[in-house]
Amino acid sequence: MAGTSEGHHTGEEGGAGSSDGVFEPSMDKCPVHIISHILEKLDLGSVCTAACVSPTFSSAAAQLLPSLSSLDLSGYYLDEETLKQVVRRVQGAKSLTIDCLQLKNDTSIFNILGEHIEDLSLLKCSSLSYHILSAIRERCPNLRSLLIEFAGCEDPQLFKNKLTEMLQKLTLLEVLSIKIRGTYFDVFDIRPLELFLPKSLKKLKLQQTEGRKFVHWLEKIRDIPWFNLQSLSLVLDVISDNLLMTVVYSLPLLVELDLEDRPFMDPTILDLTNIGLQCVQSCKHLITLTIVRSSMNCPTAFTRVDNMGMLLLSEGCGRLESVKLGGFANVTDAGFSSILYSCRKLKKFEVLTSPLLSDLTFHNMRGVARSLIEFRLISCRLLTSEALEDLSSLSKLEVLDTSGCRSIADPCLFFISSVTTLTKLNLAEADITDKGLALLGMGNLGITQLCIRGCKRVTDKGIEFLFCAEGKIGKTLSLLDVSHMPGITDAAIFTIASAAKALTDLCLRCCYHVTDSAVKMLVDRPNHRGSLLQKLDLFKCRSLSGYSIMLLMHKSSFRGLRWLGVGGTLLVNKRNNFSTICNVRPWLVVCFDGCQFGCHDGWEFHRTIMHH
Repeated sequence: MAGTSEGHHTGEEGGAGSSDGVFEPSMDKCPVHIISHILEKLDLGSVCTAACVSPTFSSAAAQLLPSLSSLDLSGYYLDEETLKQVVRRVQGAKSLTIDCLQLKNDTSIFNILGEHIEDLSLLKCSSLSYHILSAIRERCPNLRSLLIEFAGCEDPQLFKNKLTEMLQKLTLLEVLSIKIRGTYFDVFDIRPLELFLPKSLKKLKLQQTEGRKFVHWLEKIRDIPWFNLQSLSLVLDVISDNLLMTVVYSLPLLVELDLEDRPFMDPTILDLTNIGLQCVQSCKHLITLTIVRSSMNCPTAFTRVDNMGMLLLSEGCGRLESVKLGGFANVTDAGFSSILYSCRKLKKFEVLTSPLLSDLTFHNMRGVARSLIEFRLISCRLLTSEALEDLSSLSKLEVLDTSGCRSIADPCLFFISSVTTLTKLNLAEADITDKGLALLGMGNLGITQLCIRGCKRVTDKGIEFLFCAEGKIGKTLSLLDVSHMPGITDAAIFTIASAAKALTDLCLRCCYHVTDSAVKMLVDRPNHRGSLLQKLDLFKCRSLSGYSIMLLMHKSSFRGLRWLGVGGTLLVNKRNNFSTICNVRPWLVVCFDGCQFGCHDGWEFHRTIMHH
């Protein structure tokens, strides 16, 4: 992985914007306060781009930045100096979100903390230590919300000590979210929470803890009069009846309950059963429910829960607005239907890796789940296109995900094309063809994110059909994933480069027929109203050669690129060249591993970073 900050990112990208005529020259005559009012409606990246258009816009942005109450830098990979300069210009921000992937020491965070911060999120702290907690304790006494992700490679006792010290000082804390990744033992010791739990705490999210210890902890503190958690999210080893019962009866005011387990072996006696699931209906205020068993560490499922458990759950959970269920191997259509038909206020419905879920669950959905906004059916192998036949009745649907449902075919795209509210669509591994993409391309859908990863029957022609019809998708699509598709060649990339006017993120993982010519096409891509590629994944594009490095090194190439994945290619052997590139483009991160966009997965294992 290579790269550091994005210090000069806005300057180069802004220049592109001005040359494309995004802002008319006459706008420069407008009063600064009017332009500032317009800029208030934009995101941070757009504000920075506008600032580079002219002195007037720069002055307007300079006036706006100090007044921002929230600063989200999660999409930027900043080094210590750049981060300090950015935060210095937004000194009044009460909410601060930072991607720490490129921060190499704790002082980079120490320098930006202050009493004004009430909401702090520190993501991907791969090189930062637990001493950060001490700095937060001393410098952020008014903190109300803290989210922090550690890599988990230090002494657990040190974490316990630092967490204890921090909790003693943060008396106003309402939300605490701590994720410790990259470890296979119980590094999160919850005993400090027992001793110094803030009275104001309403939301608790812990990743990597042990269910048995959490039950013991909860039994000890549930009688404290002021203890009234309203939101609980846990990632642990095993979800058992004892755990679920203890949580439900100890936290009667729960509004959100999110549980995921990752067993290391197939649970037997101490597993979740119908009895444990039934007790959830005792939570009279519950709106959001997630119960998922992951097969990350062991191929297992909730084998002791069947339709009866789902029926008992549905009887008392009619108020639920969000339901996510995963790993229920013995639940059939009758069980899932009971949830879908009982929860009339559902806005989000998601089912994962449930092998007995079939089309029957979704027959005659008219009048059911009319408020549904997000609909995800992931790795449910019995589902076919008929499951989506009544999609047109979901007039508010924005997100549809059927990834891993391999029997979904072209007819589903006919049903999908009628859902004009749809913005995100994931059809990964579907059995769709070029003709199906033609249907999608002709629709009036303003889709911004499309994933057709692993759709092996789609060829270059399908990509042409998708973009060259009269539909809106060519104007709205910002993220496209065409990875693991053997039928994709340079011809498809030419179509994408010329027709996808709003594209910022492109994934070409394992497209073995994509060559240097495709990279050149992306370099020569017309600047569509300032839209530049920000993330490009070329993982295992084995036909690439050193010529692509020469293209990347050119000053005018990929001026807006923030993240580049080149793992599994010959480009990995050109690390020195990438070091040169990152000297010129300090905002760019180059990943030599197999990470997905932005290193959202696997970041906790990165230890070799090339500095510019």
